[in-house]
Amino acid sequence: MQGKKKALGRGLSAILESPETDITSRDISGEYVVGAIAHISVEKIEPNPFQPRQQFNEEELAELTLSIQAQGIIQPITVRKMGYDNYQLISGERRLKSAKLAGLTEIPTFIRVANDEQMLELALVENIQREELNPLEIAISFQRLLDECQLKQEELSQKVGKDRSTVANYIRLLKLPTEVQVAIRDKKISMGHARALITIDDVKTQVVILHQIFAKKLSVRQVEELVRNLTPGKQISEKSEPFELPVKFERVRDTLTRKLNTRVDVKVKAKGNGTIIIPFRSDEEFERIIKELEK
Repeated sequence: MQGKKKALGRGLSAILESPETDITSRDISGEYVVGAIAHISVEKIEPNPFQPRQQFNEEELAELTLSIQAQGIIQPITVRKMGYDNYQLISGERRLKSAKLAGLTEIPTFIRVANDEQMLELALVENIQREELNPLEIAISFQRLLDECQLKQEELSQKVGKDRSTVANYIRLLKLPTEVQVAIRDKKISMGHARALITIDDVKTQVVILHQIFAKKLSVRQVEELVRNLTPGKQISEKSEPFELPVKFERVRDTLTRKLNTRVDVKVKAKGNGTIIIPFRSDEEFERIIKELEK
């Protein structure tokens, strides 16, 4: 866990430990200084333009509103100062929305310094840590960090505490057709389903399989098998039945995968004929696989 926290900290520490000051604590002029916790009018707090979360559960908002009416705000929201008596939300949008619904005119607020890059990073990291973003929202946020903050994928993976391959998989979701992206956003399919669909080059086939997932409630494993058995260059129709690899072939595939220490695909056609595919990435790996087969 310590490694992950450190990975997240490059941008966060710049905010938490920033030596910058702004004209902000309650002082003689009635203004606030950076680092202060103050009660600020909800009308003076602008929304976070970098908020990656697009959807808020109405039932959860209603429950939080009732809690605020009964107990008040327990945890202050966080803002940055934009000018004289003007603030912009960094984190705590649910609390701010619920406070307004509860009829509060002021809300306890912690004031920090943050530039635009840090704003986007903070909002993204907070939501990821709380598991409040759907995969598509994460993908859009990652792409914004790459584009707007001119980061490379390796730098981004360090900032958000994710493997580079994980970051790449999320960003690849944005290449899927709109209908598939909407299904991800609405949680009609999982990230596992989406990863299987990403490997298909043909958009029409991606959409056809999406419809089959809905109609036949296909599991991730069934979709993976369907994709493995697609004939290159041939589109499937809406009426095509998903093919599930027979158990005996699954056992052979899994045994070979373990023995060769590499992914092995087994494709079987309806007539019973098929292929065993053993991919390799270099001459050295090819030689290693051959030696394992000869044992």
